[in-house]
Amino acid sequence: MRVTPRRYAALASIGLLTLAACGGGGADTPQVPTGTSPEPTATESTPAPTHTGSGPAESTDTCVEETFAALSANQRLGQLLMIGLDTNAARESLDGHVRERHVGNVIYLGGWEGFEKVSSTSEHLQDLVSPETTGGVGLIIAADQEGGIVHQLRGAGFTRPPKAVDQAATMSPEELTAAATEWGQQIASAGINVNLAPVADTVPADIGRRNEPIGRWGRQFSSDPAVVSEYVPAFLRGMAAAGVEGIVKHFPGLGRVTGNTDFTAEGIEDDVATVDDPFLEPFVAGMEAGAGMVMMSSAVYPRIDPENQALFSPAVVTDLLRDRLGWDGVVITDDVNAAALAGIPAGERAVRFIAAGGDIVLNGDPGATEAMIVALRARAADDAEFAAQVDASVTRVLTLKDEMGLLPCSAPGE
Repeated sequence: MRVTPRRYAALASIGLLTLAACGGGGADTPQVPTGTSPEPTATESTPAPTHTGSGPAESTDTCVEETFAALSANQRLGQLLMIGLDTNAARESLDGHVRERHVGNVIYLGGWEGFEKVSSTSEHLQDLVSPETTGGVGLIIAADQEGGIVHQLRGAGFTRPPKAVDQAATMSPEELTAAATEWGQQIASAGINVNLAPVADTVPADIGRRNEPIGRWGRQFSSDPAVVSEYVPAFLRGMAAAGVEGIVKHFPGLGRVTGNTDFTAEGIEDDVATVDDPFLEPFVAGMEAGAGMVMMSSAVYPRIDPENQALFSPAVVTDLLRDRLGWDGVVITDDVNAAALAGIPAGERAVRFIAAGGDIVLNGDPGATEAMIVALRARAADDAEFAAQVDASVTRVLTLKDEMGLLPCSAPGE
């Protein structure tokens, strides 16, 4: 079955090899360190790319093409990073990352109290956007506002949604859409344009609370994937009605593991999941309903790929998610500043994810930003195939941002 989400055109090969030519190179966990470091100089400008995709050139989005061509190599790489702004950090603490490293996406972490603090910070961040910083491309500003224990926006101005298992137990799908619309309007008015929710994971009843990342906290809608497949689209429709992009996570599912990858590398294998797993159905339902992104799990699925964690696995990201299920939109990591990834250098995390077919690296530790940019730039300079993957990833991010009205040439009202 091929899923064709409403917002994605066949743009995967725009700008093929341009980074090589110019030498360019849990989101659910509230506590994150911060830091900055200088960016090395690099060649910044590249010529406009030629369309080389397998589909017809006329199917591509002119605004996306124009924006891609106008971005420098480093500005393109910045679109592939989402970095964390902790509630205890200074509002200006990420300014250098946006201005000097051209980072194009931010996530609020740590529990933000009160509408005024959130809205003023969002306004400050978007004010950093300019032709010199992000090429005029607006920022994705994201938060986790699932409900229950996972709600990063708190206090006056924000409703705390119930945990997902209670959402499904107390509301019909139609009622959830109405409630999610209200929650989405609150966060949208504070400058949040992406909610990293809902959870599309199914937790089997016989595992229940022994499932540390999801079941322990009631973050799943149900132990029945058919029920989850009803409520995931309902939540997404509400967010969309409020002008907020929702996502589905944590592909291909965290419901059967016992360990939480944010805190441990133990107990993070799902030895049941296959490419025909019924637990994939809620993800497909969410993609069909217009999810803006798919977030990858950091767990291991031996019956799909025994060698790699999901976010680093071409078998999971490309063969299963993109080719078998037909997802040609944005793929994002869970927070790579996680215990399950601690033994992998920061730059390697970014490179391996993009090489697997992913797009945005969510990194709760801003201090690792430069290492990731340097590693991506170096690999692209040495590997034409990887450079093409980088270009394809940037194009997918820009395509989503065009739908969100964040490109300089985006049509009014998007």
